[in-house]
Amino acid sequence: RLLRLTQTLSPRDLLIVLLSGGASSLLPAPVSDVTLADKQRMTQLLLRCGATINEVNVVRKHLSLIKGGGLAASTSARIITLVLSDVIGDDLGSIGSGPTAADPSTFTEAVEVLQRYQIWSAVPSAVRRYLQRGQKGAVPETLKPGTPRGRSVHHHIVGSNHIMLEAVERVARDAGLFTKLLSSPLTGEARVAAKQLVELGKALRTRRSRVRRPYCVVAGGETTVTVTGHGKGGRAQEFAAAAAFELSGLSNAWIVALGSDGTDGPTKAAGALVSSETVSRAKRLKVDLQSALNRHNTYPALKKLGCHIHTGPTGTNVNDLYLFLQL
Repeated sequence: RLLRLTQTLSPRDLLIVLLSGGASSLLPAPVSDVTLADKQRMTQLLLRCGATINEVNVVRKHLSLIKGGGLAASTSARIITLVLSDVIGDDLGSIGSGPTAADPSTFTEAVEVLQRYQIWSAVPSAVRRYLQRGQKGAVPETLKPGTPRGRSVHHHIVGSNHIMLEAVERVARDAGLFTKLLSSPLTGEARVAAKQLVELGKALRTRRSRVRRPYCVVAGGETTVTVTGHGKGGRAQEFAAAAAFELSGLSNAWIVALGSDGTDGPTKAAGALVSSETVSRAKRLKVDLQSALNRHNTYPALKKLGCHIHTGPTGTNVNDLYLFLQL
């Protein structure tokens, strides 16, 4: 229905696109001869074998009528896309798989991804046939940078992780805290990122530093958790539980870790708040926080300790927020 609508527009028309994370799932629009089930099977295989999200997107864009600039290519109208970014770095081609953004990747690169992970023969035959036709030029490529169509498409980032962090820093500063905004996002394993943030917070209190207490380090990003077993939790809760051990021994130090969408993992908590007293408190209450962390079962432990932050669904997603405070 969307493509039928955009195809009726003329160069005199203005198409306003509101784009956020989740668009790629809501608008799969498989190419001809490839079914939604085919695309789902292909995506599952890629995710299972450890392909990066960028590699997954390269393949998905070449199997969609909308992704990879397909929406922009479908119409001659002028386009303004207002973007709520859930991608660190705000790469326009990655947010919602870039329905109005140019895409430099090729059919050959899509084939190479599937071959690199040795799943070429396992993906549905319809997927293989279509990608091979694309390599031969029998079907159109995705919208490429520098094409005339791109000159009438304009993107504006209206919300992002960095915009959120700047707002949080202003609030902290107005509350009387000395602030430090990290320019680099926290990524990788949650417990490793937690240690990095605490180490940075401690380093700010060296003799040469001009940082005064109370102070707040503001950071963003999106960490991961390599799950083993069937524990209940999320990346923000894992981050907070790991940080609690790193905070032990400090004076009046705190960590906040939460997801901006108000939901961390399959739980109702947005994240958690821990302090330099959390580990000792857990021991007093006979809550084995280390075991919970090892089993990725942080939700029950943090609930018993009263560490959860509940915001309810916020209706938006601009990745995660992390704070180190020493008061």
